[in-house]
Amino acid sequence: MRIVVVGATGNVGTSLIEVLATEPAVDSVLGLARRPPEASSPGKVDWDRVDVTTSDLATRFRGADVVIHLAWLIQPSHDIQTMAATNVGGSERVLAAVAEARVPALVYASSVGAYSPGPKDRRVDESWPTDGFPSSFYSRHKVAVERSFDRFEAEHPEVRVVRLRKGLVFKRQAGERIRNLFLGPLVPVALLRPSFIPVVPDTPGLAFQAVHALDAAHAYRLAALSEARGPFNIVADPVLDVAELARALSARAVPVPARVLRVAADLTWRLRLQPTPAGWVDLALGVPLLDATRAHRDLGWAPLTGADDALLGLLEGVRTGAGLPTPASAPRKARR
Repeated sequence: MRIVVVGATGNVGTSLIEVLATEPAVDSVLGLARRPPEASSPGKVDWDRVDVTTSDLATRFRGADVVIHLAWLIQPSHDIQTMAATNVGGSERVLAAVAEARVPALVYASSVGAYSPGPKDRRVDESWPTDGFPSSFYSRHKVAVERSFDRFEAEHPEVRVVRLRKGLVFKRQAGERIRNLFLGPLVPVALLRPSFIPVVPDTPGLAFQAVHALDAAHAYRLAALSEARGPFNIVADPVLDVAELARALSARAVPVPARVLRVAADLTWRLRLQPTPAGWVDLALGVPLLDATRAHRDLGWAPLTGADDALLGLLEGVRTGAGLPTPASAPRKARR
């Protein structure tokens, strides 16, 4: 089996390359990225420099049994057009190239962010509406790509399409990358350890789900090797609600109105003090809790790392500047 991974140097992509390199059913892997790694990779892995907005994708896809599409921009958050060109336009170019190259299967990195607002007292399955959150560019882009995939599946029923709608994806080695994407240089990362985080906001609706990047990578592997079609929720337990966050961080829950969180995020983003706009607050407070039963049943997927441990590992990685030997995920000391 030949697999092409688009966007192979990010948080999930690096773990996926690691997983596919040791999978006996996979004969070769082609990793595509704007900045591929300079170091050598396992024998069955090759790399090519590609920009999904401009490069010839069909040539790279020809002969592939599966294309796995991970490429996505979260920054620069003040330049929506640049991000939309990659996220939405780039995804449409991937779809067109899959059709042109006659690739029989496509696996796509969707997200909980595509879902409409939903409940926090129960879990929803993959039939929950995917109309997203208009206040979040990330959600708007995920919804736009979901609609592109709807059209593609209607026009190309011969292509097996899988959409993995994941929760937040954490791993220690992504620490420096996550800091750059979401926190910015002004946050005192040395304080991001449980003993130094005395409180967590007790805000109505604050409950989200996560999964370790290696567990997410195994979900992609299973989706690629199976005959499954359609969407799958990919999340691990426990749910990271206020009580669980307080327990994991040994912190005290302090009431904070949602409006305060949103105004603070919006103001500091507009002042360019940090890179995360207020739409991310809306997502954290509004996305539904997901039921991953279909992934367990139909893919045989089961996470090995709890969401709480994945979060603690990420915080340690952010604090220490942990990274990987790729330009997109290099450790902090390598950037100096």
